[in-house]
Amino acid sequence: MILGRSVRVGAVTVCGLAVLMAVDGCKRHRKTRSKPNTDAYSQKIDPLVKSNKLAFLKIPDIGSYQPLVQTFYDDRNEEIAWTRDGKPTDSAVAFTKAFQDAAKKGLNPEDYDASRWAARVQALGKNSDDAIAEYDVAMTISVMRYISDLRIGRVNPQHFNFDINAQEKKYDLPEFVSDNAVDGDDVPKLIATVEPDNDQYRATENALAKYLELAKQQETGGAQALPDVPKAVSVGGSYAAADALAARLKLEGDLEDGGAAGGATFTKELSDGVKNYQMRHGITPDGKLSTQTIASMNVPLAQRALQLSSSLERWRWLPGDYIKPRLMVNLPEFVLRGYDPDHKLDFTMKVVVGKVVGEHETPVFTHMMKYLIFRPYWNVPMSIVKKELAAHIEGNIGYLAAKNFEVTNNKGEVQTGYTAKQVIQGGVMVREKPGPKNSLGLVKFMFPNEYDIYLHSTPATELFNRTRRDFSHGCVRVQKPDELAAWVLQGQGDWDLDKVQDAMNNGKDNNQVNLKTPLPIVIFYLTGIVGEDGKVDFFDDIYKYDEKMQEILKKGPPYPEYKEPVKPKNGDTV
Repeated sequence: MILGRSVRVGAVTVCGLAVLMAVDGCKRHRKTRSKPNTDAYSQKIDPLVKSNKLAFLKIPDIGSYQPLVQTFYDDRNEEIAWTRDGKPTDSAVAFTKAFQDAAKKGLNPEDYDASRWAARVQALGKNSDDAIAEYDVAMTISVMRYISDLRIGRVNPQHFNFDINAQEKKYDLPEFVSDNAVDGDDVPKLIATVEPDNDQYRATENALAKYLELAKQQETGGAQALPDVPKAVSVGGSYAAADALAARLKLEGDLEDGGAAGGATFTKELSDGVKNYQMRHGITPDGKLSTQTIASMNVPLAQRALQLSSSLERWRWLPGDYIKPRLMVNLPEFVLRGYDPDHKLDFTMKVVVGKVVGEHETPVFTHMMKYLIFRPYWNVPMSIVKKELAAHIEGNIGYLAAKNFEVTNNKGEVQTGYTAKQVIQGGVMVREKPGPKNSLGLVKFMFPNEYDIYLHSTPATELFNRTRRDFSHGCVRVQKPDELAAWVLQGQGDWDLDKVQDAMNNGKDNNQVNLKTPLPIVIFYLTGIVGEDGKVDFFDDIYKYDEKMQEILKKGPPYPEYKEPVKPKNGDTV
């Protein structure tokens, strides 16, 4: 009997709640700090947010944004967000302007329906429920996409097999947009907080705006390609298109306005302008008008703008700890930069990076430098043993010892009795003994990673005299290893340059020194940057990383979000 009474009381309670919910509209707790708005359009909103494809969008397929948009409206109890009394809110107007200016941030305005907002606003004037619902959902999707693209980039870097975790700094978009963007009283300021807090990023963004304008000037001016030359032209030589050359140099500021070409003569003034251009484009700065220099000048400035936009995309990939890294290698520039704890530049030095030919490209990734090894062994990867040593070993078993190598078992014990077959099949390991002739030089800088890539010194110092420096099997060779080691170890005991040099030249072999505080290092790829002198520098897309990214971006959203975990290389690195 008690059980039956309980069931009856429960039924009465449920009926009472049903009546109350019917009266109150079944509202849940509102999960947003934004100002309340009307839910009068909920019946129109509901089917839109449950659909993966919306025909009124420039890009109908909204992909992974669908559940985020649905959560956004669920948390608001189906209230609209971007209009009041049939008119766009101030925040909506500000975001519309941001969408239209998206190219200045290296983004595609049409990814955010930039050309469609005027018609949508006009449709609002007809007081149509459908128009209001579609405007609201379109704005929500565009704002989410825009904020996400600025925050973590459009394409997941792991799609390119880069070991960068951009996802760790992604927002809870429904919450972020509803709480911060819907009623934002300063949308430009909000956007700035979303982007990387890095001076180089901001300088690149400013440079992009400049080059977009220069590209327009070049296109409207109808500039023709500069004619090639059979051989390099020096000062005093003849170049029939000298006037066109002067105009081209003036466009980017490499030649001052008012500088006269001097007819068809390649003057010293023109040579100085060419030298300025060469210094900004990774070309040997000899001031001679060469085929390489002319080919570079004939690259449209619209393409230079794309290089800057590619740089911005990669900056957005960087996780929080790496937005202001202590060390950064820029691969196409062949330069390493070191920054103090306040991210002020301490030094730059030349580096040698992975060869373009032979799939030895140095990858892009972020990691923490954790230790150094003075006078290291080089454990020769099996791929190099088979490709570069096997033929010598088969013909002469003493070849390895003669070339400063030794053979060990899997315990690291040196073996004297071994066969060529054992070496080639990996039954024993080959390593190069420490010393000044070792392929890794006298010190290597370790940041354990999936690629087995690291920084190290090298006995082949003559390579640093080259303008283009892609000669390694993947690792990064540094120009001044002793100075870098002293910089890395500063504040750690009594390590100074003298002690570092002694450890390199006279210290014990394979001496590991751990860092008390790991240093964030970024192996990066920027073909368009703003240099320390404030000038905009461009470099060749040596690994075609820009080209591959632009191929994907041209297809438009939805962009690849994730591929697979990073696949390690075969260890063919040095």
